[in-house]
Order: sequence, then structure tokens, then C-alpha cells
Amino acid sequence: MDQDRYRIVLCGASAYDKKYYFNNKFDKLPENIKEELHIICVLFTEEVGGVFTISFTPLGKVELDAQKDEGDLLYDDIGAELLKKEIRRKKADMLRALSIYYKVTFLKQDMAALLEADDEEEEEDD
Repeated sequence: MDQDRYRIVLCGASAYDKKYYFNNKFDKLPENIKEELHIICVLFTEEVGGVFTISFTPLGKVELDAQKDEGDLLYDDIGAELLKKEIRRKKADMLRALSIYYKVTFLKQDMAALLEADDEEEEEDD
């Protein structure tokens, strides 16, 4: 199965047309999370250019994607990769919570089991 093909975009921003997109299927997310996502997307495109999206794979993993238009000489490929790593590190808790939210709300998985597995993962990381 082609994972890229079946992703559900949560939000994104474009440096080309200076627009931000938020998928209204996720309107029930808390306002502070929506604002944080907006800030992340817009700042990403302001810093490196291109188009930046946050999406979910069919299994509920959160993906950060950056793309550029062909011939865009101002796009910063290295900066994009570094910034995605920084977002993953600094916003790890929020991204983990978004993944759980997606799995419970859209994939109808058991929240208790997901939280227990998440706790076990965190203990292994420590």
C-alpha cells in the first residue's frame, strides 16, 4: 500500500501563495492546538519556503512533509530537514497526542490501550 497516497492532511501552509489550510474534519481539536499547528506551519514556510504539511498515515502516524516547486532556487533543503527534526523534538508530546487522537477518533482504537502503550514507550526512552 502506498502510504503517501492515503495520508489525511491535518494542516499545511504554502510560501508560494501565503496561505494556511486546516482540515475541518479536525475542528474538535482544542483551539490552542489548532493555533500551535498554524504557527508551526506558517513559521516553517517563512523560514525555508515551499509547502509544509502535517498529515496522518493510514496507521495514525504523524508525518511532517516539506515540498518545493520545481525550479525554486530559494527553497532551503537542508534547513527544511533540520527544522522538521527540531519540530519533532520540541513538539514530541503534541505530535504523540495528535496521533492518539487520530487513532481513537478516526480509527476507533481503544484509548486505554493506546495510552498504556504510549506510557511503556516513554519508559523505554528514559
